[in-house]
Amino acid sequence: MAPTTETLTPERILAATEEVLRRHGAAKATVVDVARALGVSHGSVYRHFRTKAELRGAVTKRWLDRTTGVLSAVADGDEPPAAKLRHWLSALFDAKRHKAGDDPELFATYTVLTTENSEVVDAHIAELLGQLTGILQEGVARGEFEAPDTTATVRAIFEATAHFHDPVHAQEWTRPDATAAFDAVVDLVMRGIETR
Repeated sequence: MAPTTETLTPERILAATEEVLRRHGAAKATVVDVARALGVSHGSVYRHFRTKAELRGAVTKRWLDRTTGVLSAVADGDEPPAAKLRHWLSALFDAKRHKAGDDPELFATYTVLTTENSEVVDAHIAELLGQLTGILQEGVARGEFEAPDTTATVRAIFEATAHFHDPVHAQEWTRPDATAAFDAVVDLVMRGIETR
C-alpha cells in the first residue's frame, strides 16, 4: 500500500468505493479493497464511515443523488407546468435508462445495494415525489391541472410511470418501442390531470 499525498475525504472514499464496486461487484467488494485503492489503511476509511453498511449506504445515496440533481434542475426551471411535468418524467426515464445501459455492471451492483439500503431508497423516492408535488401544485395554481387530492395524484403519476423508472423493468428500456410506450403513458397521464 503506497502512502497517499491527497487528503482523505468522504468524497474520495465514495469515488473509490464506486470503482471497487464496478470491478468486484457488491458481493465481493470489501472495505479493505477500497482502502487499498486509496493507498490507506482500512482504519482510515472507518474513520469516515463507521461500518461497511454505512459506506454502502452512502455510496448508494451518492448514486441516487445524481438522478435527483438532474430532476431538481427541471423541477426548478421556468417551463410552464405541463411542459415541465413532461420534461421531468422524460428526464427521470432518461436518467434511469442511461444508468442501466451505460454501465450495466455498476447498475446491477447498485440494484443489489438499493435492496440493502431501503431507507436511502425511501428518502430518494420521497425527494422525487416532493419535486413532482411542486410541479403539480404549480399546475393547479395556474389552472392547468386538476388534482383534488394532490398526494394521491402525485402517487398515481409516479406509479403509472413506474415501468419507466423502476429498475425491475430495466431490461425492457432498450426495446425499440420503449420510447413510444413511454410517450403513450405520459399522454394518458397528462389527459387525466388537464383542466377540463
